[in-house]
Parts: sequence; C-alpha cells; structure tokens
Amino acid sequence: MTKPFSRLVLDWFDKHGRKTLPWQQDISAYRVWVSEIMLQQTQVTTVIPYFERFMARFPTVVDLADAPQDDVLHLWTGLGYYARARNLHKAAQQIASEYGGEFPQTFEEVMALPGIGRSTAGAILSIACGQNHPILDGNVKRVLARYYAVEGWPGQKAVENQLWEYATANTPNERCNHYTQVMMDLGAMVCTRSKPRCDECPLQSGCLAYAQGRQAEFPGKKPKKTLPVRTTTMLAVFYNGTVLMEQRPPTGLWGGLFGFLETELPVDDAIKALPFEISGHKALEGFRHTFSHFHLDIQPYLLFVDAPGGLQVNESNQRWFNIDESLGVGTAAPTQKIISQIKQIL
Repeated sequence: MTKPFSRLVLDWFDKHGRKTLPWQQDISAYRVWVSEIMLQQTQVTTVIPYFERFMARFPTVVDLADAPQDDVLHLWTGLGYYARARNLHKAAQQIASEYGGEFPQTFEEVMALPGIGRSTAGAILSIACGQNHPILDGNVKRVLARYYAVEGWPGQKAVENQLWEYATANTPNERCNHYTQVMMDLGAMVCTRSKPRCDECPLQSGCLAYAQGRQAEFPGKKPKKTLPVRTTTMLAVFYNGTVLMEQRPPTGLWGGLFGFLETELPVDDAIKALPFEISGHKALEGFRHTFSHFHLDIQPYLLFVDAPGGLQVNESNQRWFNIDESLGVGTAAPTQKIISQIKQIL
C-alpha cells in the first residue's frame, strides 16, 4: 500500500528537514510568530540575523509591546514590507493588554491579531502548540499546485480555495508541528520556483506536474500588467555632518519610517519654500524603486546649509541625524541609498 502524502513528507523531514534554525530552538508561540512574520516574502538566510537581533532586543512579547515604534522599525530596516513590523508591534501591545502578555492559544484569537492571516495563525499554533491546523504559504502553494496539477494563479479565490482543500485534507492529526515545517522546507529546498529537484522529492511518484513534465507551469503565473510610474523629488538637507529627515505618517507608504523631505515642486521652488537658507545644492544620482503595484522614480538632491542659525525644524516629526552614526530609527531602502551617495561625495 502506498504511503499517504503526510507520511511521505514526514519521513523526508526526519532525514532532511531543517531542525536547527534559530526559531526552532526554545520554541514558543512568540518566537514562532516573529519568525513567521519575518519570513513572509523574505528568504530564511536573510531573516536569521534579523531574527536574532530582534530576539536579543525584545526577548518577550511585553518587551516588544513596551518598546517605541522607532526601535522596532530600526531593527526591521532592510527587511522591507514595513507594515509587517507595525502590525507586529501593534499586536504585541494587544497581547500585553488583553492577554496579560501571554500569546493567545485559540485560532480565532490569533487570527484577530493585526497582521495575522489564516496560514500564519495555523503555522504558529501547529509549530508552537502542536495544534492541528493546515497552512498555505507560498512554498506550500507551489508544492500542492504541482502535486495536484492545479491550474490557474493561486491569487484567484477559486484556485486558492482548491489549494486550501488539499492542504486541509493532507494535514495529519499527529506530528502536525513537523508536517507544517516540512511543507515549508519542501517548497524552499526541493520544490523550488526554478529548477526543482524532483529526483530528491519524496512526492515525486504521485506528482502530476512531474508525470506530465509540466513543473514550470505550476503554480499558474499572475497575469502581467504594466506598473504605473510615479515620480518624486527628495531633498537631503545637510549641515555639519548631519542630515534632516522627517517621520512619515503612521500608515501608508513607508508608514512610521524616517526619510528625506519630499516635494513635487521644481527643486528651485522647493528650496525657496524651505524655512532656512540654502547655500548651494547638488543633484544626486536618480534611481527607480519598485513596489508591488507601481514604480517610483526618485530624484534626490543634496542641499547645503552653511550657517547654524535658523535651523528650526518641526520637532514633532523632523530630526537631524549624523550620517556617520547609527540612525536608531526605521528607514526605507531609498533613504539608505541616498545616504550612501552622500557619503561617497563628501
């Protein structure tokens, strides 16, 4: 009798699965939760150092809840998708206030936390608490879409629902924690997007995509569309080794992060509108930053201030930062890129 799906992958896990990742040590719902959020859209090798720094600074949910948002975003700088960090912080505060700092244990309670969806909630509770819940992250979608030759893009609701049915049907009653981990491992290590290692896959004999030689066709691709292009001008005001930055609104693009002043005005008009005297300015190299739904073409300028007088700023959201020191706040990739340009020419 052929072994069932779950038995095949659990046997593979026992021999080849990842068991030494940082969040697999001293397992707790908090540690698994932080790792799952960091791993969204981000590879394991990238996440590991961020996770370790995050845990050193915020070893408990309460430590995270009590921290200023700037500290949280600073430790997240470079990981991208900053809404994840804001939601993580908000959820930690909710856990501290509503659950006494103890991570909730029911699926409904976990799902109700900001930034946690069905798959993430299932992963946390299965890995940390041994509960029986299916997951369906990007890796698992790929494994199941190929194994069952599920046509269509998983972003379509009907396709996603079909994949959830397969995910639920295959989730075993026992060793659900290991099963959750191995399904993510298979997608990341064997059933990869390109050049899948089918000869190493425990599911090869039953995989329809493999049998049909159509691995590259699953999962179905997202329909292509032309991304719109937006433009912005960023002004890096420089005085005596420091640059002026302002904190963005708490929600929206780069919410809560610090960045350079932005304007839609021509640079000369924007300079005239500033509340202090600019002695000169220099155009830096423009570049494009791409989001999931649009391209942003950025033209940065370095603005020089010679005299210390009149450098009053809006203290509620603007600060001067020494570019040779750790900023200590969250910044987006374009901000870091502009700082690097400034350092190269000064």
